[in-house]
Amino acid sequence: MAKIIKTNGEQIEVTPKNGKDFKLEELQEIVGGYIEVVWFPNDKIMVINEEGKLLNLPINETATKIYFDAFSYNDVIVGDVLICGTNQVE
Repeated sequence: MAKIIKTNGEQIEVTPKNGKDFKLEELQEIVGGYIEVVWFPNDKIMVINEEGKLLNLPINETATKIYFDAFSYNDVIVGDVLICGTNQVE
């Protein structure tokens, strides 16, 4: 199951509009702009706003923790994100 993690900590389970896979327009709507994909080693991805830091989007504490736990890399994730399986995007 895919979920949106909002900057306020809210997590919303979602399914693609077509019931199968997320399309580019859908991903852009979720993150509020151009997308960037972070590939996780467990066949999961995190879709983030590519320009989020340039746009000064708020830090997403939950997504940042997930990122740090996976990579131990000291960085922050900003804006709303989508986490889903690699097979859920076209």
